[in-house]
Amino acid sequence: MINPLRGMKDTVGESSEKYNYIISNCEKIAKNYGFSLIETPILEETSLFKRSVGESSDIVGKEMYQFTDKGENDVCMRPEGTAGVVRAFVSGKLDRAGGIKRFFYHGPMFRYERPQKGRLRQFHQFGVETFGQPSVKEDAMIILMLKEMFDYLGIGYRLQINSLGCPNCMPPYRENLINFLDKIDGLCEDCMRRKILNPIRVLDCKNDNCQNLIKDAPMLLDNLCSTCNDDFNELKNILDSFNVNYEIDTKLVRGLDYYNKTAFEFVSDGIGAQNAIAGGGRYDRLVEFLDGRPTPGVGFAMGIERLMDLVSMPEKERDGYYIGALSEEALPSVLQLVVNKRKNHIVHTQYVNKSFKAHLKAVDKLNVKYFVCIGDDELKNKSLVLKNLETKEEKIIKWDEL
Repeated sequence: MINPLRGMKDTVGESSEKYNYIISNCEKIAKNYGFSLIETPILEETSLFKRSVGESSDIVGKEMYQFTDKGENDVCMRPEGTAGVVRAFVSGKLDRAGGIKRFFYHGPMFRYERPQKGRLRQFHQFGVETFGQPSVKEDAMIILMLKEMFDYLGIGYRLQINSLGCPNCMPPYRENLINFLDKIDGLCEDCMRRKILNPIRVLDCKNDNCQNLIKDAPMLLDNLCSTCNDDFNELKNILDSFNVNYEIDTKLVRGLDYYNKTAFEFVSDGIGAQNAIAGGGRYDRLVEFLDGRPTPGVGFAMGIERLMDLVSMPEKERDGYYIGALSEEALPSVLQLVVNKRKNHIVHTQYVNKSFKAHLKAVDKLNVKYFVCIGDDELKNKSLVLKNLETKEEKIIKWDEL
Protein backbone atom coordinates (compact mmCIF):
# COMPACT_ATOMS: atom_id res chain seq x y z
CA MET A 1 0.00 0.00 0.00
CA ILE A 2 1.30 3.44 -0.94
CA ASN A 3 0.67 6.10 1.71
CA PRO A 4 0.89 9.91 1.48
CA LEU A 5 4.36 11.38 1.88
CA ARG A 6 5.38 12.43 5.39
CA GLY A 7 3.82 15.77 6.31
CA MET A 8 1.23 15.62 3.51
CA LYS A 9 -2.38 14.66 4.07
CA ASP A 10 -5.45 13.79 2.04
CA THR A 11 -8.49 16.03 2.47
CA VAL A 12 -11.62 13.92 2.18
CA GLY A 13 -15.01 13.42 3.80
CA GLU A 14 -15.67 15.68 6.80
CA SER A 15 -12.27 17.36 6.38
CA SER A 16 -13.15 18.24 2.80
CA GLU A 17 -16.48 19.71 3.89
CA LYS A 18 -14.82 21.81 6.59
CA TYR A 19 -12.11 23.00 4.19
CA ASN A 20 -14.71 24.10 1.63
CA TYR A 21 -16.80 25.74 4.36
CA ILE A 22 -13.85 27.89 5.44
CA ILE A 23 -12.76 28.79 1.91
CA SER A 24 -16.24 29.59 0.57
CA ASN A 25 -17.12 31.88 3.48
CA CYS A 26 -13.77 33.67 3.38
CA GLU A 27 -14.30 34.19 -0.36
CA LYS A 28 -17.72 35.76 0.24
CA ILE A 29 -16.34 38.19 2.80
CA ALA A 30 -13.31 39.07 0.63
CA LYS A 31 -15.62 39.81 -2.32
CA ASN A 32 -17.67 42.13 -0.10
CA TYR A 33 -14.48 44.11 0.47
CA GLY A 34 -13.86 44.42 -3.28
CA PHE A 35 -11.33 41.59 -3.75
CA SER A 36 -11.33 39.25 -6.76
CA LEU A 37 -9.74 35.83 -7.29
CA ILE A 38 -6.19 35.41 -8.58
CA GLU A 39 -4.51 32.04 -9.18
CA THR A 40 -0.76 31.64 -9.56
CA PRO A 41 1.31 28.54 -10.41
CA ILE A 42 2.50 26.20 -7.69
CA LEU A 43 5.91 25.99 -9.37
CA GLU A 44 8.00 29.19 -9.72
CA GLU A 45 11.62 30.16 -10.29
CA THR A 46 13.59 29.80 -7.07
CA SER A 47 14.97 33.32 -7.51
CA LEU A 48 11.47 34.72 -6.95
CA PHE A 49 11.46 33.62 -3.33
CA LYS A 50 15.11 34.37 -2.66
CA ARG A 51 14.60 37.95 -3.84
CA SER A 52 11.29 38.50 -2.06
CA VAL A 53 11.07 36.31 1.05
CA GLY A 54 14.75 36.97 1.82
CA GLU A 55 17.92 35.02 2.51
CA SER A 56 17.52 35.56 6.26
CA SER A 57 14.19 33.73 6.43
CA ASP A 58 13.98 30.11 7.53
CA ILE A 59 11.90 29.45 4.42
CA VAL A 60 14.76 30.25 2.03
CA GLY A 61 17.49 29.01 4.36
CA LYS A 62 16.02 25.62 5.23
CA GLU A 63 12.54 24.84 4.00
CA MET A 64 12.08 25.25 0.24
CA TYR A 65 11.20 22.34 -2.03
CA GLN A 66 13.82 23.38 -4.57
CA PHE A 67 15.13 21.34 -7.49
CA THR A 68 16.48 21.52 -11.04
CA ASP A 69 13.91 20.44 -13.63
CA LYS A 70 14.52 18.62 -16.92
CA GLY A 71 15.16 21.94 -18.66
CA GLU A 72 17.95 22.74 -16.16
CA ASN A 73 15.78 25.46 -14.56
CA ASP A 74 16.19 26.17 -10.84
CA VAL A 75 12.59 25.92 -9.63
CA CYS A 76 10.73 25.77 -6.35
CA MET A 77 7.28 24.74 -5.13
CA ARG A 78 5.80 27.87 -3.64
CA PRO A 79 6.37 28.17 0.13
CA GLU A 80 4.00 31.16 0.48
CA GLY A 81 1.53 33.11 -1.65
CA THR A 82 2.46 36.80 -1.66
CA ALA A 83 5.61 36.54 -3.80
CA GLY A 84 3.74 34.74 -6.60
CA VAL A 85 0.90 37.26 -6.58
CA VAL A 86 3.39 40.15 -6.77
CA ARG A 87 5.20 38.37 -9.62
CA ALA A 88 1.88 38.01 -11.46
CA PHE A 89 1.10 41.67 -10.78
CA VAL A 90 4.40 42.73 -12.38
CA SER A 91 4.51 40.20 -15.25
CA GLY A 92 0.91 41.13 -16.13
CA LYS A 93 1.99 44.80 -16.27
CA LEU A 94 -0.63 45.74 -13.71
CA ASP A 95 1.98 47.90 -12.02
CA ARG A 96 1.85 50.12 -15.12
CA ALA A 97 -1.94 50.32 -15.26
CA GLY A 98 -2.29 52.47 -12.15
CA GLY A 99 -5.23 52.43 -9.78
CA ILE A 100 -5.87 50.06 -6.90
CA LYS A 101 -5.97 46.28 -7.38
CA ARG A 102 -7.26 43.86 -4.75
CA PHE A 103 -6.90 40.06 -5.01
CA PHE A 104 -7.61 36.99 -2.91
CA TYR A 105 -6.11 33.54 -3.43
CA HIS A 106 -6.15 30.10 -1.86
CA GLY A 107 -4.34 26.84 -2.43
CA PRO A 108 -1.47 24.57 -1.37
CA MET A 109 1.94 25.77 -0.17
CA PHE A 110 5.03 23.63 0.48
CA ARG A 111 7.76 23.80 3.12
CA TYR A 112 10.24 21.07 4.01
CA GLU A 113 10.19 21.19 7.80
CA ARG A 114 9.66 18.72 10.61
CA PRO A 115 5.97 17.75 10.56
CA GLN A 116 4.13 18.40 13.81
CA LYS A 117 0.74 19.60 14.97
CA GLY A 118 0.02 22.82 13.07
CA ARG A 119 2.91 22.30 10.65
CA LEU A 120 2.65 20.21 7.50
CA ARG A 121 4.92 19.99 4.49
CA GLN A 122 1.94 20.58 2.22
CA PHE A 123 -0.51 23.00 3.77
CA HIS A 124 -3.12 25.44 2.49
CA GLN A 125 -3.52 29.17 2.80
CA PHE A 126 -6.16 31.77 2.09
CA GLY A 127 -4.73 35.23 1.54
CA VAL A 128 -5.42 38.69 0.17
CA GLU A 129 -3.21 41.39 -1.36
CA THR A 130 -3.91 45.07 -2.10
CA PHE A 131 -1.72 47.02 -4.54
CA GLY A 132 -1.58 50.78 -5.09
CA GLN A 133 -3.08 51.97 -1.79
CA PRO A 134 -0.50 53.66 0.51
CA SER A 135 -2.97 54.66 3.23
CA VAL A 136 -2.79 52.94 6.60
CA LYS A 137 -6.59 52.87 6.42
CA GLU A 138 -6.21 49.92 4.02
CA ASP A 139 -4.12 48.12 6.63
CA ALA A 140 -6.94 48.65 9.12
CA MET A 141 -9.61 47.48 6.66
CA ILE A 142 -7.67 44.29 5.95
CA ILE A 143 -7.40 43.59 9.68
CA LEU A 144 -11.15 44.24 10.03
CA MET A 145 -11.85 41.85 7.15
CA LEU A 146 -9.77 39.12 8.78
CA LYS A 147 -11.54 39.75 12.09
CA GLU A 148 -14.90 39.43 10.33
CA MET A 149 -13.84 36.09 8.84
CA PHE A 150 -12.81 34.68 12.20
CA ASP A 151 -15.92 36.03 13.92
CA TYR A 152 -18.11 34.38 11.27
CA LEU A 153 -16.26 31.08 11.63
CA GLY A 154 -16.57 31.27 15.43
CA ILE A 155 -12.81 31.29 16.05
CA GLY A 156 -11.34 32.88 19.17
CA TYR A 157 -8.16 34.89 18.69
CA ARG A 158 -5.81 37.58 19.96
CA LEU A 159 -4.61 40.31 17.61
CA GLN A 160 -0.99 41.46 17.89
CA ILE A 161 0.33 44.52 16.02
CA ASN A 162 3.65 46.30 15.53
CA SER A 163 5.32 48.74 13.16
CA LEU A 164 8.51 47.82 11.31
CA GLY A 165 9.29 51.35 10.14
CA CYS A 166 10.34 52.52 6.69
CA PRO A 167 13.59 53.24 4.76
CA ASN A 168 13.93 56.50 6.73
CA CYS A 169 13.80 55.09 10.25
CA MET A 170 15.02 51.53 9.65
CA PRO A 171 18.74 52.21 8.80
CA PRO A 172 19.59 54.10 12.02
CA TYR A 173 17.61 51.57 14.07
CA ARG A 174 19.37 48.69 12.31
CA GLU A 175 22.75 50.16 13.19
CA ASN A 176 21.63 50.67 16.78
CA LEU A 177 20.41 47.06 16.99
CA ILE A 178 23.62 45.65 15.48
CA ASN A 179 25.69 47.56 18.05
CA PHE A 180 23.58 45.97 20.78
CA LEU A 181 23.83 42.45 19.29
CA ASP A 182 27.61 42.72 18.82
CA LYS A 183 27.96 42.96 22.60
CA ILE A 184 26.07 39.68 23.16
CA ASP A 185 27.58 36.21 23.34
CA GLY A 186 25.56 33.01 23.08
CA LEU A 187 23.07 33.72 20.29
CA CYS A 188 21.90 30.62 18.42
CA GLU A 189 23.31 29.71 15.00
CA ASP A 190 20.21 31.02 13.22
CA CYS A 191 20.45 34.38 14.99
CA MET A 192 24.13 34.71 14.10
CA ARG A 193 23.14 34.30 10.45
CA ARG A 194 20.19 36.69 10.81
CA LYS A 195 22.40 39.30 12.49
CA ILE A 196 24.34 39.59 9.24
CA LEU A 197 21.48 39.28 6.74
CA ASN A 198 18.59 41.00 8.54
CA PRO A 199 19.25 41.75 12.23
CA ILE A 200 15.63 42.67 13.03
CA ARG A 201 14.77 38.97 12.58
CA VAL A 202 16.75 38.20 15.74
CA LEU A 203 13.92 39.81 17.73
CA ASP A 204 11.54 37.09 16.53
CA CYS A 205 13.73 34.12 17.49
CA LYS A 206 11.79 31.36 19.27
CA ASN A 207 14.86 30.21 21.22
CA ASP A 208 14.30 30.94 24.94
CA ASN A 209 18.00 31.64 25.53
CA CYS A 210 18.08 34.18 22.68
CA GLN A 211 14.95 35.87 23.99
CA ASN A 212 16.56 36.21 27.40
CA LEU A 213 19.72 37.69 25.85
CA ILE A 214 17.81 40.33 23.85
CA LYS A 215 15.27 41.30 26.50
CA ASP A 216 16.85 44.78 26.73
CA ALA A 217 17.34 45.24 22.98
CA PRO A 218 16.27 48.57 21.47
CA MET A 219 12.78 48.42 19.98
CA LEU A 220 11.79 49.89 16.64
CA LEU A 221 8.61 51.43 18.05
CA ASP A 222 10.85 53.74 20.07
CA ASN A 223 12.78 54.76 16.94
CA LEU A 224 10.04 55.41 14.36
CA CYS A 225 10.16 58.47 12.15
CA SER A 226 7.28 60.93 12.50
CA THR A 227 5.45 59.52 9.44
CA CYS A 228 5.59 55.91 10.64
CA ASN A 229 4.66 56.97 14.15
CA ASP A 230 1.63 58.90 12.85
CA ASP A 231 0.55 55.92 10.72
CA PHE A 232 0.83 53.51 13.64
CA ASN A 233 -1.18 55.85 15.85
CA GLU A 234 -3.84 56.14 13.13
CA LEU A 235 -4.01 52.35 12.84
CA LYS A 236 -4.59 52.06 16.59
CA ASN A 237 -7.22 54.81 16.49
CA ILE A 238 -9.16 53.07 13.72
CA LEU A 239 -9.06 49.73 15.54
CA ASP A 240 -10.18 51.46 18.72
CA SER A 241 -13.08 53.13 16.89
CA PHE A 242 -14.34 49.70 15.77
CA ASN A 243 -13.82 48.20 19.25
CA VAL A 244 -11.12 45.83 18.03
CA ASN A 245 -9.00 44.53 20.87
CA TYR A 246 -5.28 44.29 20.17
CA GLU A 247 -1.92 43.86 21.85
CA ILE A 248 1.25 45.76 20.85
CA ASP A 249 4.07 43.25 20.44
CA THR A 250 7.33 45.15 19.94
CA LYS A 251 9.13 41.95 18.89
CA LEU A 252 6.64 40.99 16.19
CA VAL A 253 8.59 41.19 12.93
CA ARG A 254 7.01 38.36 10.88
CA GLY A 255 9.11 35.62 9.28
CA LEU A 256 9.58 37.22 5.86
CA ASP A 257 12.01 39.98 4.91
CA TYR A 258 9.71 42.07 2.73
CA TYR A 259 7.54 43.70 5.42
CA ASN A 260 7.68 47.37 6.43
CA LYS A 261 5.45 49.58 8.57
CA THR A 262 2.37 47.63 9.71
CA ALA A 263 2.87 44.02 10.85
CA PHE A 264 0.17 41.94 12.55
CA GLU A 265 -0.70 38.43 13.64
CA PHE A 266 -3.85 36.71 14.83
CA VAL A 267 -3.00 33.99 17.34
CA SER A 268 -5.14 31.34 19.00
CA ASP A 269 -4.60 29.74 22.38
CA GLY A 270 -6.48 26.61 21.31
CA ILE A 271 -3.99 24.88 18.99
CA GLY A 272 -0.75 24.45 20.93
CA ALA A 273 2.70 25.90 20.29
CA GLN A 274 2.11 26.75 16.63
CA ASN A 275 -0.50 29.34 17.56
CA ALA A 276 -0.38 31.84 14.68
CA ILE A 277 -3.51 31.37 12.59
CA ALA A 278 -3.04 34.40 10.30
CA GLY A 279 -0.59 37.20 9.76
CA GLY A 280 0.41 39.91 7.39
CA GLY A 281 1.36 43.51 6.96
CA ARG A 282 2.61 46.13 4.54
CA TYR A 283 5.30 45.56 1.88
CA ASP A 284 5.68 48.87 0.01
CA ARG A 285 8.95 47.98 -1.76
CA LEU A 286 8.33 44.37 -2.81
CA VAL A 287 6.91 45.22 -6.24
CA GLU A 288 10.01 47.31 -6.91
CA PHE A 289 12.30 44.48 -5.69
CA LEU A 290 10.70 42.23 -8.33
CA ASP A 291 11.38 44.71 -11.15
CA GLY A 292 8.02 46.47 -11.10
CA ARG A 293 7.24 50.13 -10.76
CA PRO A 294 7.22 51.29 -7.11
CA THR A 295 3.78 50.27 -5.82
CA PRO A 296 2.64 50.03 -2.19
CA GLY A 297 1.18 46.72 -1.06
CA VAL A 298 -0.43 45.16 1.98
CA GLY A 299 -1.99 41.77 2.68
CA PHE A 300 -2.35 38.71 4.89
CA ALA A 301 -2.42 34.92 4.75
CA MET A 302 -4.16 32.42 7.03
CA GLY A 303 -3.35 28.75 7.55
CA ILE A 304 -6.39 26.62 6.71
CA GLU A 305 -5.29 23.43 8.48
CA ARG A 306 -4.83 25.34 11.74
CA LEU A 307 -8.28 26.88 11.35
CA MET A 308 -9.82 23.46 10.72
CA ASP A 309 -8.83 22.46 14.26
CA LEU A 310 -10.76 25.46 15.60
CA VAL A 311 -13.89 25.57 13.44
CA SER A 312 -17.11 23.82 14.47
CA MET A 313 -19.33 23.11 11.50
CA PRO A 314 -22.95 24.28 11.69
CA GLU A 315 -25.56 21.55 11.81
CA LYS A 316 -25.97 20.23 8.32
CA GLU A 317 -29.41 20.89 6.81
CA ARG A 318 -31.13 18.27 4.72
CA ASP A 319 -30.87 19.08 1.05
CA GLY A 320 -31.56 17.46 -2.30
CA TYR A 321 -33.33 14.35 -3.52
CA TYR A 322 -32.90 10.62 -3.58
CA ILE A 323 -34.77 8.98 -6.45
CA GLY A 324 -34.96 5.19 -6.46
CA ALA A 325 -36.51 2.41 -8.53
CA LEU A 326 -38.72 -0.26 -6.94
CA SER A 327 -38.60 -2.46 -10.05
CA GLU A 328 -36.27 -3.21 -12.96
CA GLU A 329 -38.80 -1.75 -15.42
CA ALA A 330 -38.79 1.57 -13.53
CA LEU A 331 -35.03 2.13 -13.83
CA PRO A 332 -35.04 3.93 -17.25
CA SER A 333 -37.71 6.36 -16.02
CA VAL A 334 -35.83 6.93 -12.76
CA LEU A 335 -32.63 7.77 -14.67
CA GLN A 336 -34.53 10.17 -16.92
CA LEU A 337 -36.03 11.88 -13.88
CA VAL A 338 -32.61 12.05 -12.17
CA VAL A 339 -30.94 13.72 -15.17
CA ASN A 340 -33.70 16.33 -15.49
CA LYS A 341 -33.78 17.07 -11.76
CA ARG A 342 -29.98 17.50 -11.55
CA LYS A 343 -30.19 20.64 -13.66
CA ASN A 344 -31.31 22.54 -10.52
CA HIS A 345 -30.88 20.23 -7.54
CA ILE A 346 -28.57 17.76 -5.81
CA VAL A 347 -29.86 14.31 -6.73
CA HIS A 348 -28.69 10.87 -5.57
CA THR A 349 -29.71 7.52 -7.01
CA GLN A 350 -28.70 3.87 -7.30
CA TYR A 351 -28.63 1.87 -10.51
CA VAL A 352 -30.45 -1.14 -9.06
CA ASN A 353 -34.03 -1.72 -8.00
CA LYS A 354 -34.61 -2.20 -4.28
CA SER A 355 -37.45 -2.40 -1.84
CA PHE A 356 -38.89 0.77 -0.32
CA LYS A 357 -37.25 -0.09 3.02
CA ALA A 358 -33.83 -0.76 1.45
CA HIS A 359 -33.89 2.58 -0.36
CA LEU A 360 -34.77 4.40 2.86
CA LYS A 361 -31.79 2.77 4.58
CA ALA A 362 -29.49 4.19 1.91
CA VAL A 363 -31.14 7.63 2.20
CA ASP A 364 -30.36 7.91 5.92
CA LYS A 365 -26.64 8.23 5.15
CA LEU A 366 -27.10 10.97 2.54
CA ASN A 367 -28.91 13.65 4.57
CA VAL A 368 -31.26 14.45 1.66
CA LYS A 369 -34.56 16.24 2.17
CA TYR A 370 -36.80 14.34 -0.26
CA PHE A 371 -37.11 10.64 -0.97
CA VAL A 372 -38.75 9.67 -4.27
CA CYS A 373 -39.45 6.16 -5.53
CA ILE A 374 -41.08 4.68 -8.63
CA GLY A 375 -42.41 1.14 -8.98
CA ASP A 376 -44.64 -0.71 -11.41
CA ASP A 377 -47.84 0.98 -10.22
CA GLU A 378 -46.25 4.46 -10.36
CA LEU A 379 -44.84 3.67 -13.80
CA LYS A 380 -48.26 2.74 -15.07
CA ASN A 381 -49.89 5.89 -13.65
CA LYS A 382 -46.98 8.28 -14.35
CA SER A 383 -46.89 8.97 -10.60
CA LEU A 384 -44.32 8.69 -7.83
CA VAL A 385 -44.08 8.45 -4.05
CA LEU A 386 -42.63 11.65 -2.50
CA LYS A 387 -41.57 11.62 1.15
CA ASN A 388 -40.35 14.76 2.97
CA LEU A 389 -37.74 13.43 5.39
CA GLU A 390 -37.91 16.56 7.56
CA THR A 391 -41.66 16.64 8.12
CA LYS A 392 -42.16 12.88 7.49
CA GLU A 393 -45.05 13.80 5.16
CA GLU A 394 -45.61 11.27 2.39
CA LYS A 395 -47.80 11.59 -0.70
CA ILE A 396 -48.28 10.37 -4.26
CA ILE A 397 -47.89 12.99 -7.01
CA LYS A 398 -47.68 13.05 -10.80
CA TRP A 399 -44.22 13.13 -12.45
CA ASP A 400 -44.70 16.62 -13.83
CA GLU A 401 -45.57 17.90 -10.34
CA LEU A 402 -42.03 17.08 -9.16
